[in-house]
Parts: sequence; C-alpha cells; structure tokens
Amino acid sequence: MIQAANRTKEINEYYFSTKLKEIAQLNCEGKQVINLGIGDPDIAPSQSVWKSLKQASLHSNSHSYQSYIGLPELRTAFAQWYLNYFGVELQAQDEILPLHGSKEGIIISSLAYMNENDSVLIPDPAYPTYTSVSKLLNSNIIYYPLKEENNWEPNFEALEKMDLSKVKIMWINYPHMPTGAKGSVDLFKKIVDFAKRHQILIINDNPYSFILNDQPISIFTIEGAKDCCLELNSLSKSHNMPGWRVGMIAGKKQLLEPILKIKTNMDSGMFYPVQKAAIEALKADRKWYQQINKIYQNRKLLAIKLLEKINCVPVKNQVGMFIWASIPDCFEDSYILSNQILNSHQVFITPGRIFGKEGNRYIRISLCSNEEKIQEAIDRIQQISVH
Repeated sequence: MIQAANRTKEINEYYFSTKLKEIAQLNCEGKQVINLGIGDPDIAPSQSVWKSLKQASLHSNSHSYQSYIGLPELRTAFAQWYLNYFGVELQAQDEILPLHGSKEGIIISSLAYMNENDSVLIPDPAYPTYTSVSKLLNSNIIYYPLKEENNWEPNFEALEKMDLSKVKIMWINYPHMPTGAKGSVDLFKKIVDFAKRHQILIINDNPYSFILNDQPISIFTIEGAKDCCLELNSLSKSHNMPGWRVGMIAGKKQLLEPILKIKTNMDSGMFYPVQKAAIEALKADRKWYQQINKIYQNRKLLAIKLLEKINCVPVKNQVGMFIWASIPDCFEDSYILSNQILNSHQVFITPGRIFGKEGNRYIRISLCSNEEKIQEAIDRIQQISVH
C-alpha cells in the first residue's frame, strides 16, 4: 500500500466538507435539512456583473492564459475600491496581487514566509484554515485566546510574556469571524506597534468589512503598517461572489515579492471574463451595499428569534454575516447542542468549537438563507434540553 505523506496525518478533512456529506445523506432520507451553518451568500451579484462576464466571454482572447498578477485594470479597480471605502492608497502596479479567493492567500503567504519549525500566532477562535495550513508546513502553532470580556481582542500583556523569538506570522481577522468583533483603529495601532517591536509579519484577513458594517477599516489606515503588514480581501462575501474565487492580497512590494514567487509556480492566472466581472463588481456604490445589508438586517432579526427559542444569547456589537451566541449551561459543549438540533429538528447550526477551544460555549448562525427558511427553522424548533 502506497502511504500518503506524513503531513496528511496532521490535519483532518475540513469540518464543513464532512458535515455537508452528512446533511446530503439526511436529505436523501427525506429529512430536508435547513442549513444555517455555511457562510455562502445566496444573493446574486448585480446584473452589471453578469453582463460584464457574458461580454468578456466573447472576447477573442478570453480562453488564453492570463497574467500571473492579474489585469492592470483589475489591480486598478482594487486600488480605487480601497481608496473609496477604506481611505487607503495602494499602488496598483506593485502593492496588489489578485488571488483565486483569499483562501489561496492564506496558503501561499504561509509558504512564502514560514520555514519548518518557525512559530505562528493564531487567534482562538479563528478560521480553521490558519491552523490547517500551519500544520501542513510543520509550523509551531501558538494560539492566543480571544475572549468575550475583552471584546475578542488580543491580550497584549499575555502576548508579551510569550516566547516570540521564532514567531514569523501573526494572523488577525477583523471584522472577526466567527465572533463578529469589528476591530478598531485603536486596536490596529496596538497590533502594528507589537509587530514592529517583535519583527513579526501581520496578516489581516479582511473579507467581512462590508456586511452589516458601515465603517470598514483596513490595517493600512495605521501609519507605518505597510512595513510589517499584509491584508487579504475578497469579493466572496462583500459582492456575493463566493464561487467566482476572486480575492487579493495587498502590501508593500518587497513583502509581496516572495508571495508572487510561490503563486507563479502554482497557477496560470485568473480566467479573463471573471477578472472583467470583478472589475465591474468593484464599482458598486454605497447604495448597493446598503441594499444588501437591509436584507441581512431583516434576516438577523429573525435569527435572533431562533436563538431565543434555544436559550442562546447573541454576543453584543457584532458585524458580518453570522450571529455568534453563547449556549445554555445545560449543554456540555456546542457539538451536543448542534447535533441535537440537527437530529431532532433537521436544522444545522455551526458549533463554535470547530473554531477553537474558546468557541466551545458558543454557536454560529449564518445569515445566508432567506427569511422564509429562517422562519421555517424557527417553526421547527421548540424549547429544547439535553435528553
């Protein structure tokens, strides 16, 4: 038997991959599960985006290999987007690198900077991919806990007491997923100061800035941030284009160059019509974002009613396309609550434990289902307790 590489023993299949198989099986059995777990926008992109895709597909060169660094017009569109909505000036020529979704950026930036046994700071709770990629690279993972009582921000006093001598990268993610914490200019100042003093590369994963949030912030708002920071962004959430796989990483030319080396050996450019559609999407005005957020706000009100039925308490002041809520004391952990709701009521809600130990007493509801579906979930669920 040919053995798989040892690195495959360090990670498991992605939680949502396995859970979606389970839900598919339940649906085959006639259960008709309502999925409130995945952050997969169900609202379509604007009509102008579809039109741009169709027109570009007729271009004589649309089928050809494309530039590794994306169309100049796409990089310019990203730069203008950052200027318009974040008040940040980026050089389109060499401070923006388009990606096949920001998830690609997590992988290639780690490959570009992490040597074996280097250390990486990862928040807990956090997007699981930060951990899985770090394990694949045999990095030394140092988790730093984020707690509700500290507004889901790093405890810098505790960080300063850690051995940071081998830390290369610190992952941050504001607005934060899964907690919905907004972050702030004040927080980013502390992070940049911490990074400079310890010579750590900060990577801010920033795909949720526009969802139920009227004050988008970039880490590059902070003076000197380009010397030690990179930022990922994506059209998946902000423009309802998850399957199109369009993202970007921004930062100083010298910090992007190692990442470009990795990228040019891993893909052959982004499909031309998708790039043209992304350019159109990035032209969206504030009214478009407001219309989308009105839909999410109505869904959020319904989702809170659902949480009340299962005695869960939403965390305050959260933004983004999820609701993060604490679970009742009668449940040992979030897996038990999630599985009970799925098996008893055919409604799937994400257990917070998949995001880390600090998420064990929380669950997460996605706002990517329409009001009718959320109301149906409410109708299915009664007050529940541990059997």
